Amino acid sequence: MSGGPCWVSKLQFVSEVFCFCLSLLAPMYAHGQDTPLDDAARSRIVSKIADLLKANYVFPDMGERSAQHIQAQLAQGAYSKLTTLFDFSNRLTADLQSINHDHHVIVFMPQGPLEEEVATAAENELRAKEDARTNFGFEKLEHLPGNVGYLDLRSFADADWAAPTAIGAMSFLASSDAVIIDVRNNHGGQPNMIQLISSYFFDKFTHLGDMYWRKGDRTEQFWTQPYLPGKRMADVPLYILTSSRTFSGPEGFAYDLKILKRATIVGETTGGGANAGYSYPVVDGLAIFITTGRAINPITKTDWEGKGVEPDIKVSASDAFNDAYREALKVIAAQAEDPKQKTEAVWAVDTLDSHMKPLSLSQNEKNALVAVYGHSQITLKAGELYLELTDQPAFRLLPLVPDTFGLEGLDDTRLRFLRDNSGKVTKLVVMYSDGSGNEVVRK
Repeated sequence: MSGGPCWVSKLQFVSEVFCFCLSLLAPMYAHGQDTPLDDAARSRIVSKIADLLKANYVFPDMGERSAQHIQAQLAQGAYSKLTTLFDFSNRLTADLQSINHDHHVIVFMPQGPLEEEVATAAENELRAKEDARTNFGFEKLEHLPGNVGYLDLRSFADADWAAPTAIGAMSFLASSDAVIIDVRNNHGGQPNMIQLISSYFFDKFTHLGDMYWRKGDRTEQFWTQPYLPGKRMADVPLYILTSSRTFSGPEGFAYDLKILKRATIVGETTGGGANAGYSYPVVDGLAIFITTGRAINPITKTDWEGKGVEPDIKVSASDAFNDAYREALKVIAAQAEDPKQKTEAVWAVDTLDSHMKPLSLSQNEKNALVAVYGHSQITLKAGELYLELTDQPAFRLLPLVPDTFGLEGLDDTRLRFLRDNSGKVTKLVVMYSDGSGNEVVRK
């Protein structure tokens, strides 16, 4: 990638800006549950963690308070019955979070060696291979009826090696009339990937967010990229799906685009993790992740830490996709100047509604439609309605809204039955997705 400031530090962290390190919460080593601890070991651990918090926590006063709390707990004998690293690490995490309310601060037992602040080429190569096995977080791409693009994004992998996949995904979405990006199952990632994807939805050089670091008392600014491969989607309606599990990086993605009024957030309030930091070794088999930086939005001058990102359309995570898709289709239909585009969007809404609330017809309602219409006829077989044409296969009728049906296997054609004042079906209208159609009188 080239051009403009890069929204990522050159330092490589275990948990980079906005990264919720789920790997740190992975199942602990079995030996850790059996590793014995005595008073001297517990004292050394608390002392080391206290020193690390005081020296590195992004808010010095909170780092001091957190350190004092676990030191006081140690002095009062609160840890005397904790005899394994496993139990002790869990208790220390709970005690620290009870003071700082920061879910990034975790005492944990790493599954392997901690990465250095400056990663080697070999370490980066290994990380790239690991990310590739999950397709760099790009779980699913779809082109939905009504010309809506959908991306299920499970993580924000480092753009240094994932950019080609991201560029391909954005090219897939580029001709959509609306885009849905799903981060309901996304728990973190790299800011340079967030920057890259965000940049496709702006046509002007835009300030996305800042990160303040205690070390060096410095603030980094993150902007959209002035150059991008492929087409930008600056005017395309964008919807971001969230859940209560959405944490850290994807929260920043949703928060910044919401504040910039560039995206509509649909789903649940997110987890509330805006801080960033490093993992530090404590003793053999034990480490702590400490928040050393905090996000600052240039407009609100604050972040989503402890609060989460409030959606614009608040629904359950399970309903978020359908609600966002329906809203996108309604916007497309309202803005469409091309009759075919409008028809396709309206039809897609009808199809979606029929899936959400299936329309069921009684036997009498079905019988009322059975008849000959011009050179075709509607028949009833095994409780299902069919359109039969001369020398052609029959098409099953799919009820969408009252008196309107889709045809199974024929997406560009629909049928609407017209009634007279008495309610009797008198005509059949054959409708096409280009807006044309013709009426056929019932015989």
